[in-house]
Amino acid sequence: MTRKAFDKIAAGLEEAIGIARGEVSPARLHVPAEIDVKAIRKKVGLSQEAFAYAFGFTVEQIRAWEQARSRPLGGVRAYLMMIGRDHQGVARILESTRKGKRAA
Repeated sequence: MTRKAFDKIAAGLEEAIGIARGEVSPARLHVPAEIDVKAIRKKVGLSQEAFAYAFGFTVEQIRAWEQARSRPLGGVRAYLMMIGRDHQGVARILESTRKGKRAA
């Protein structure tokens, strides 16, 4: 992990602790009502199957969202925004979580 990435994670944790203690007000995150899942997936450069596997979705969810038969709700939209912004960072976090579970 680079020093820059570590510093960002540390800052986020400090902010979370401050929010939990009531010392800091939580930031407001604007999560749009509509998310273009296909555009995010294409930006990441993965097939529907690979995208679903990499980020913990089912292929059926991806297809339904891309075909506008349903739409991602609540925190899933925020998660998709994170993937669209830094898919490699999200993938690293998920991979470290997977490794941590195996070691435990």
